[in-house]
Amino acid sequence: MKHGKQRGRKWFSWLPLSLLLLLSGCSENIVVLNPKGPVAKEQYDLIMWSIGFMLFIIVVVFALFAAVLIRYREKPENADYEPPDEEGNTLLEIVWTAIPVIIVAALAIPTVKSTFALEKPPRHDVKPLTIHVTSANWKWIFSYPEQNIETVNYVNIPEDVPVKFKLTSAGPMNSFWVPELGGQKYAMDGMETQLILQADHPGSYMGRSANFSGKQFAHMEFEVVAQTQDEFDKWVKEVQQTAPKLNKEKYGEILKPGLVGRMTFSNTHLEWVDHAKQNSHHGDDEKRNDRHGDMESDHYEH
Repeated sequence: MKHGKQRGRKWFSWLPLSLLLLLSGCSENIVVLNPKGPVAKEQYDLIMWSIGFMLFIIVVVFALFAAVLIRYREKPENADYEPPDEEGNTLLEIVWTAIPVIIVAALAIPTVKSTFALEKPPRHDVKPLTIHVTSANWKWIFSYPEQNIETVNYVNIPEDVPVKFKLTSAGPMNSFWVPELGGQKYAMDGMETQLILQADHPGSYMGRSANFSGKQFAHMEFEVVAQTQDEFDKWVKEVQQTAPKLNKEKYGEILKPGLVGRMTFSNTHLEWVDHAKQNSHHGDDEKRNDRHGDMESDHYEH
């Protein structure tokens, strides 16, 4: 029986290594570890540094643990050893206080530097493209104010150009996330947050909501299509010339809870409502709509 317990402990000791090897075999499918832009690459480097540093600490701790067990284990010749009384050791107290401080600093300093750096466009020689993002149950709406076009559940961007996403919500809080291009940020009703991303090469990158928002949350996905600048300009011109106009009635239908397919329009809902500002202007809008007797429009705006 004792031999069986020892064998069980032996196999159990291999479990962490087995899990590590299993996860490493799936690394190609973990999109967070497959950066396709400078923002994602900066975050990837930070993740790898944190993991590597923590693994180093684990190795050192286990090595010291093994050394202490081997060197100070009980032996026949020291079975009667009685350690002397120790009231304190100033050097050891300084060491075991300084080590955690160093560990925290080694992790915190790169994290803080990267966090502040990622709030600015990766490139300073190119004007960022601004896109307003509105989340709703359960779809994503993308508005291009400069190009005066709007898309639903997909967004086209030019390669190698910083994109400033201005995030808000027309319903519950959501989290905008394109794993291969960068980290996530929340989209909240009545306020605006910003997330800067950039794609280094043309390609298709899937985005999703990373915050639970109801029964269709799992299907709340969108596609980011990175194009060459010429392809993007051609797409913008084609949409401006051929896509239908978006009106308040159609926009109200889109906002209703449910799933919808991809849509494209040659104007934006920002013409009559900005969900990031609507709460602060609610009283003024209501008075204006009452004055014009446009109660139906007031329903869509608020």
